[in-house]
Amino acid sequence: MTERTAQILSADARRWTLLSAALSLLPLLLLLPPLLGGVFAAAALITALLAGQRVLPGPVRLLLVLGMLAAIYWQMGARPGRDTGCALLAAMLALKSSELRTLRDARSLLGFALFAPFSAFLLDQGPTTMVLAVLAALSALITLQRLAQAEGEAPSPALGGQLRGVGRLVALGLPLALIAFWLFPRLSEPLWGLPDRAVGKPGLSDKMEPSEWLDLMADDAPAMRVTFNGAVPAPEQRYWRGPVLVRFDGKVWEQDRQAEYAEPPPVTRRAPRWDYRIDYEPTDRRQLVALDLPLQAPDGTRLDANYSLRSNAPLAALTRWHLQSSPAERYVQPLSEWQRRQLLALPPGLNPRTAALGRQWRREAGSNDMAIVNRTLEWVRSRFVYTLETLPPGRNAVDDFLFDQQAGFCQHFSSSFVVLMRSAGIPARVVTGFAGGQRNPYGNYWVVRRMDAHAWAEVWLPQRGWVRVDPTAAVAPERIYDTIEDRLNAGDADVTLEGRWAQLGQMTDYLRRGWNDLVLSFDASRQQQLLRPLGIDRLEPAQLAAIFIAFAGAALGWMAWVLARGERERDPLLRAWHRMGRRYARHGLAREPAETATDWAQRVHHQRPDPALLSLSQRFVQARYAGTTLDPSLVRDLQRHRPSTGASS
Repeated sequence: MTERTAQILSADARRWTLLSAALSLLPLLLLLPPLLGGVFAAAALITALLAGQRVLPGPVRLLLVLGMLAAIYWQMGARPGRDTGCALLAAMLALKSSELRTLRDARSLLGFALFAPFSAFLLDQGPTTMVLAVLAALSALITLQRLAQAEGEAPSPALGGQLRGVGRLVALGLPLALIAFWLFPRLSEPLWGLPDRAVGKPGLSDKMEPSEWLDLMADDAPAMRVTFNGAVPAPEQRYWRGPVLVRFDGKVWEQDRQAEYAEPPPVTRRAPRWDYRIDYEPTDRRQLVALDLPLQAPDGTRLDANYSLRSNAPLAALTRWHLQSSPAERYVQPLSEWQRRQLLALPPGLNPRTAALGRQWRREAGSNDMAIVNRTLEWVRSRFVYTLETLPPGRNAVDDFLFDQQAGFCQHFSSSFVVLMRSAGIPARVVTGFAGGQRNPYGNYWVVRRMDAHAWAEVWLPQRGWVRVDPTAAVAPERIYDTIEDRLNAGDADVTLEGRWAQLGQMTDYLRRGWNDLVLSFDASRQQQLLRPLGIDRLEPAQLAAIFIAFAGAALGWMAWVLARGERERDPLLRAWHRMGRRYARHGLAREPAETATDWAQRVHHQRPDPALLSLSQRFVQARYAGTTLDPSLVRDLQRHRPSTGASS
């Protein structure tokens, strides 16, 4: 280690290094589970304070490392994933300041810290992460400048001057970065896949249970944005179909795995037909949604036997899907004997009062299935309450809901309705997804949020097939006591921080959608259509490569020219003097390396008499070496002076 790299950090250099490391760590901490991010932030602060006083002993550092690993295991378990790896990186960076003593340590910490904002993009590619990453990079550049000046024992310049210098560096590299983003040929499929996350984002699951649904419904973040081409479905038609749940064990509803790979049955459609585009936010799951009922599956997805849409790959990033849907006139799926048994199956010994009521209503209605459906909806309309304040489910959860509590949310209504229908001999199933959506007037698109998650039912009726029934919608308006909207407006503590930020408004969401359109959805297909406005429908990879090489070469040439110019003298007086000297050099009158300014001017004057040159040289020497105040007119006169033609060389 050289003497300079072993130089002890000054207080100023240490503060700047810690600030840059903190800014680098910030975007990663915001993407980790809140409790884990808080633990890492506290550990980083405590480590920086303790290490500023003395070197932390090895056992203390080992104890801190073990504590961090225990916190990661506590929050994420032992399953490896992208977020687990990012959490390990954040933990190590939080403790890295314990080794901060010399210039070499500071440079090592900065180099390590810059991995943090880049790894944050593995978890989120939104504009907030981008802004924080840019701030971290700018702070690191400023700190590296100050470390270099500290190494050379030069006084630190003013912050404004450093910002201008860093700004010039960023402006120098920005054109090449933009050219690489827009023109570097993209692959339609990545060469490698990203590992799943250990802790998945809230999203539709292939099962339904109360605790999971409360977490999803309490999140105000957007789940998807929908743009309609033409007609927009009425509110009663905006049901976004997700997983269809058939199997029930008394508490949890799950999908039928055999239906996942079967072909969807034919459906008789009716007008209208909706054409729309969905920008689906990442969930790290495979479940997608579509309006009832999608006409076909877009590329990269498949429709199962229940018309549920599923992606072929985990939705680890923003995805865009173009779909068409139309309502069903007749959704008649002939039920085999095995299917009918499955759609009537109930766990034995559970919910005896519901089973008895279903048999009673069957006897009273005879073969009129629709009469039983209407009777149930009228019962809900007259007696039941919508609320999120519910008791934990007991062994006979459906009995408790229908006969005792008579209060709950969509999970309770849909589950209990299907159990009652099956008890009455009507094949039924639960459908999960989203309902509704809010129009954004700035961009004329619809935002469907995670809190719009919904569950409804489908019953199988003779001659009609599957019919959608939403028992939650039957609740009388005056009996809706507690909703997610109420909790958000009241500032309930259960609402996540992300949900609160989502309330910043439609303009914020519109700006986020613009970011998605401009950056996140720019894939290989859009890149090949980049020159379509110029009449070129599709760019082949070889053409893209040629265009990229041409533009990148031009950008590199421009950078080289600017850097060459940047080597000029920073002192405006010296710069003007040297520029004047180059004018004389073109006439064979260049100054010799050991020749003083006065001697050179006199030599030139002998060959080309020019009193103005003698005067300028004297003024230059006085301003440069005599310590006199610089006359602003001297720089201007030097710039304007041209060699005299009064004598030949």
